[in-house]
Amino acid sequence: MKTLGLCLIIELCLAFGISGLIWPTKLMPIFEVLIFPWPPTSRAVRTNCFAALGVAVLLFVTLLTTPR
Repeated sequence: MKTLGLCLIIELCLAFGISGLIWPTKLMPIFEVLIFPWPPTSRAVRTNCFAALGVAVLLFVTLLTTPR
């Protein structure tokens, strides 16, 4: 069950990262809420999406190296 939760988090990070790289303008309203005092720019959205992809890769490596 622990593995299933980790897989779902990995999929969520991948979906968020890829969608932000393909459609950064569609994610601008979400970033208006998340980055409240500053206006969201496409550079900030792109940076956060790369970070989400990095988190997905790190979690995937953790999933592969964890003994069962």
